[in-house]
Amino acid sequence: MATRPVSIRFDPDVLARLRHQAAAGAGGNVSTLAHRLVDEGLRMAEHPGVIFKPGPSGRRAALVNGPDVWEVIKFLREIDERGPGALLAAAEVFGIDVSRISVAVGYYGDHGEEIDREIDAADAASARAEHAWAVQQRLIA
Repeated sequence: MATRPVSIRFDPDVLARLRHQAAAGAGGNVSTLAHRLVDEGLRMAEHPGVIFKPGPSGRRAALVNGPDVWEVIKFLREIDERGPGALLAAAEVFGIDVSRISVAVGYYGDHGEEIDREIDAADAASARAEHAWAVQQRLIA
């Protein structure tokens, strides 16, 4: 997606913090970091209860004090239960209120392709780890 330039005025303290974070590698440069922060901020405003956190696979959407959104969606796909029972089952497994499961489902509704990519990446990482374990077992057996 092509980006468009826009003029934004920042308070000097905010601009200094933005530059410091960008220089520390948080976003590569001021423009990239500002774009990411605005995008994440808009997503959090649109989906209260969703935050973004860093990890080995990059930044990802997660529930406040809860699992990553991709984990909730993967669980819901894999259980046999459907309908409201699925949401209740997920809430029980993750130890959170069912309304927070609904937040994850709502986020998935707006950003499904992103979450699908995260699930695919997690599945691939799991397959690699399982293969490495199998190789190790053959070597020590």
